[in-house]
Amino acid sequence: MKKIKIGQIGIGHNHGSEKMAALRNLTDIFEVVGVVESDPVWKAKRGDMGVYQGLPFMTEEELFAVPGLEAAAVETDGFELCPTALRCAERGLHIHMDKPGGENLEDFGKLLKMCQEKNLAFQQAYVYRYNPALRFCIDAVKNNWLGDIFEIHAVMSRYDGDNAEYRKWLAQFKGGAMYIFAGYLIDLVLSMLGTPDKVTPFMKQTRNDGLIDNGLAVLEYAKATATVRVSVEEVEGYKHRRLIVCGTQGSVEVCPIEFQNYYTDPLSVRLTLKKACGPYEAGTHIVDCGTLNSRYEPQLIEFAKILRGEIANPYPFEHEFQLHETLLKACNCIK
Repeated sequence: MKKIKIGQIGIGHNHGSEKMAALRNLTDIFEVVGVVESDPVWKAKRGDMGVYQGLPFMTEEELFAVPGLEAAAVETDGFELCPTALRCAERGLHIHMDKPGGENLEDFGKLLKMCQEKNLAFQQAYVYRYNPALRFCIDAVKNNWLGDIFEIHAVMSRYDGDNAEYRKWLAQFKGGAMYIFAGYLIDLVLSMLGTPDKVTPFMKQTRNDGLIDNGLAVLEYAKATATVRVSVEEVEGYKHRRLIVCGTQGSVEVCPIEFQNYYTDPLSVRLTLKKACGPYEAGTHIVDCGTLNSRYEPQLIEFAKILRGEIANPYPFEHEFQLHETLLKACNCIK
């Protein structure tokens, strides 16, 4: 099958280099034609990384002029993600855009509307969508193994207390750490419960450096509540990232959500059932979900299938908008 010509715009996003590595590894699917980075600071910091070796650096206009270009991976830093994606949509390019989608919900909505009107594939890079342990939990809910869901508890924390440069970068966002990390968790909650009736944020600071580094959001539903927590002050917080879903017929628990070695450490789910469901008897089971293997390749393979019309986007425009609106409410950017 003909390869998809794609270029990466921006290397400032913290996932940009790993995304490029995944694109270049999928040689049967993508032809990476070049990289754009207009900020000399980012180019000096990351332009010499191995994943970019052998690729031409070019201007945005030069990339747009590449014959047969079909798609763009938008990996700019922070506030430039949505404006850059808008320019790509205007040129008729399919878009894989890293997250989050900006602090202006109206601009994000404009981007989605343009993609919808032009029949362009749009994918946001929420990698937990492709985590096999989390997929097991979502499927358990959708298959009604857990009965009526009444509680979800989701945590995505880490420790950055000694990283003054990173804390300064996070502090430029009104929602702080919640803005950067909570979307992963809210995406899971919405996939299981839909759009909440009410979102209440609790934004706290552990020190006086301008960064909201400890956040909690409560998402309310008619018969359920979900809590989403993010902190960058939790010692070894990466190991404690978790999802717990409780229903009237059982529960699922994943902790940790992922391991730093994707290829060797298997993910597991603690499944508790009141009565037998699927292949599982009543009681508690530790379900081996296998290794993650790659954090980024599964989503890019899915992106290619959406672009080619082989599958419908499992995360349609309405979901992406509701997710981003809920995220902005959760980090107190909008009411």
